Amino acid sequence: MVVARSIALKAVNTASLWGLNRSRFGGLPKVQTVRALSTIMSPPSKAVVYEHHGPPDSVTRMIELPPVEVQENQVCVKMLATPINPSDINRIEGVYPVRPQVPAVGGYEGVGEVYSVGSAVKGLSPGDLINEKLLAGTWQTYVVKDHEIWHKISKDSPIEYAATVTVNPLTALRMLEDFTTLSTGDSIVQNGATSIVGQCVIQLARYRGIHSISIIRDRAGSDEVKERLKALGADEVFTESQLEVKNVKSLLSNIPEPALGLNCVGGHAASLVLKFLRQGGTMVTYGGMSKKPVTVSTSSFIFKDLSLKGFWLQKWLSADKAKECRDMVDYLLRLAQEGKLKYEMELVPFDKFHSALEKALGKHGSQPKQVIKF
Repeated sequence: MVVARSIALKAVNTASLWGLNRSRFGGLPKVQTVRALSTIMSPPSKAVVYEHHGPPDSVTRMIELPPVEVQENQVCVKMLATPINPSDINRIEGVYPVRPQVPAVGGYEGVGEVYSVGSAVKGLSPGDLINEKLLAGTWQTYVVKDHEIWHKISKDSPIEYAATVTVNPLTALRMLEDFTTLSTGDSIVQNGATSIVGQCVIQLARYRGIHSISIIRDRAGSDEVKERLKALGADEVFTESQLEVKNVKSLLSNIPEPALGLNCVGGHAASLVLKFLRQGGTMVTYGGMSKKPVTVSTSSFIFKDLSLKGFWLQKWLSADKAKECRDMVDYLLRLAQEGKLKYEMELVPFDKFHSALEKALGKHGSQPKQVIKF
């Protein structure tokens, strides 16, 4: 079968996707290699794979993968936990700008324990707790990749936070630091506040003495949502319908006009963020959950001199930010360990992956972040 042969070749060439089980794909001949007696092999693995793009709940399946050789500069990692992120879903659907060649193993983030190391690897040993710079293939029980992409972290790090720190919390931190200078007493405004990024923005802002104004969509139980966000440190939380007034700033008490706005929704929700911004303020767009465009009035540009920018974590990470990224991951994990950074998650056993996927797809209403535990 062509699919099995292509996966087998990819496994030999990159070790990022291991050859699929022969019995599942018509018994193709194994790739023959000559191995020294000292060759290190990974254990067999279970993985969630997709052979073509499409609806994630239709095109993904769990299969058995055979052992793969651990090259001299590689590390074999026993995965402990990995999340299902919206970007993972978009990659499987084929709509994300960067995605692996299919067939592929899903997942782009996670935490694991070093199982074995290649002969040339220094600084990592079996038993070390590590996470990684974003690379494909974390939805599997064992991962073999080059040692340079792994980052050793404290063994005291909470596993669920170590598995999820690299995408959402890091996005929140970078947006607070990269677009405008914020000082103690300043304020920011955001939509999509119930997302993991939104929850992290609230807490990181509070930790720095920065006020936050959060916008949520109208829904049943919105009062309870407001209280949860305020418990995290949000100063003000409004539903979209509450902001259908001429002067939204009149709703604020002693909070200054925001210098920074964060938009992950687009459409009308983005316009509400713009209404709050002060003269010369900046709105950063990092998502488009509504799939509607961001529209800005001419007067906002001319008379308020607003700036609109975008942020994509993948691009930031590709700009040779390895050392900075590792420092920020350590910083965020310390906050999580100290109880200063927290967000809603649900740990799900790997064999219940497709139940977690349905929740991540929104088929059961609003749900916590789904984190697969191996």
